[in-house]
Amino acid sequence: MKRTIRLITTLLLVLSLWTLPVLARPDWPTGPGVQSEAGIVVDMDSGTVLFGQNIHVQEIPASITKILTALVVIENSNLDDPVTFSYDAVYNVEEGAGNKLQIEEGDVLTVRECLYLMLLLSSNQAANALAEHVGGSREGFVDMMNARIAEIGCTESHFANPSGLNDDTQRTTAYDMALIAREAYQNPTLLEINSSLEAQLPPTKNRPNGTTYYMEHKLLVTDDPADENYYPDAIAGKTGYTSQAGQTLVTYARRDGRGQITVTLKSTEKTHYSDTIALMEFGFDNFYNLNISENETEYAAQDGPVEIGGVSYEPGELYYEPEAVLTLPNDSVFADAEKTFVTELPEDRPEHAVARMDYTYNERAIGQAWLLTTRNPSEEAAGPATPSVPDSQDPGPETAGEGIFSRLPGNIFLIGGTILLAGVILGILLIWRRIQDKKEEERMRIRRERRRQRLAEIGCSEEEFARLLEERKKGDRA
Repeated sequence: MKRTIRLITTLLLVLSLWTLPVLARPDWPTGPGVQSEAGIVVDMDSGTVLFGQNIHVQEIPASITKILTALVVIENSNLDDPVTFSYDAVYNVEEGAGNKLQIEEGDVLTVRECLYLMLLLSSNQAANALAEHVGGSREGFVDMMNARIAEIGCTESHFANPSGLNDDTQRTTAYDMALIAREAYQNPTLLEINSSLEAQLPPTKNRPNGTTYYMEHKLLVTDDPADENYYPDAIAGKTGYTSQAGQTLVTYARRDGRGQITVTLKSTEKTHYSDTIALMEFGFDNFYNLNISENETEYAAQDGPVEIGGVSYEPGELYYEPEAVLTLPNDSVFADAEKTFVTELPEDRPEHAVARMDYTYNERAIGQAWLLTTRNPSEEAAGPATPSVPDSQDPGPETAGEGIFSRLPGNIFLIGGTILLAGVILGILLIWRRIQDKKEEERMRIRRERRRQRLAEIGCSEEEFARLLEERKKGDRA
């Protein structure tokens, strides 16, 4: 029996050693590094930072500023309205700022035409004219820019002009610029304009016949697979350069249903494109997205009522926003994500939102989803300020067990499976041991039967044989 116990103990130890590497959550993939001073790649759909280098160090943005300018303009104007270029818009720029299509004071373009000119050809004159048209003045528009980035969540940036020309107070970070670009490219009008490869300038004073001009971002326009700047997944983006900023670049690309934003700051002419490709490839090769509503069952797929913020919801009244995704390393699974249930919501939450599920992976934010209700807001009773739904610190009485199990790692099932397997093996060993005992009992029975037969043949009873055997043992002890 001792040998059996030792065997079982050894087996369990081997199983536990086999299980440990399986239970470990895969490490976050190591990024490629960039030659630019700062660089970042962010998942477009979840907002997950896949890799970053110096992403919170302030740098000069240069003309990638115009992405923010375009967003503020589109959100606050009619694209068909006429814009008249003032003297200040055309000539109040730093020396060497350029004016590639010779826009002149008094020229009139629509807002839409100015946006094309600004985003494809990086026209500083178009940026200035749009700022004056929308903000009343350049200064008024700059106030709108800084108010908008505060809404987006940027805390490390300040913009001083709409064009990106040098200014001692105009600064951003790779992280903030990625937030701005992600917000901008969710605007379909901006994305349509910024993904165009060419546009037509209507007749102007210096170009009475108009002219065709082309996108400057090389990753978008290069169609030769042998060219080092060939990147067919790139669909939108903006270049930037000043003597102080160096090369700056924002790029948006999509592959296999996933979108990514990259930003490089303080680059050289030869590194901003190669860094961007390296960042994009790292993200596309090492991560994938999962739809949250298709995988998350907590709160939205319960068999009974769920109480949130003092309001009870019946099954079928709660659902997660259908488009929300989280981003995971390739070798991980949905259960590897840690989650936090948030019931104290901001004022700008979506209509019908009652809570939010936030997801992290090794302390990295990897996505979130609003929990929505099919009820009208007027149907919801006001509840207590303190949420009664269990959170990660204080599980409520009705869903405590559910909350506990929801917080356990998904691989806990592997532990359970291992224990079950060990139990099965233990049961098999016990059965095997019982069989061996039965065999031993049968062997002893046969021996006793044969001894009885031999005693009968010599005319000695079993009792007399036992007495003789006992007397012999006493003699041996004497």
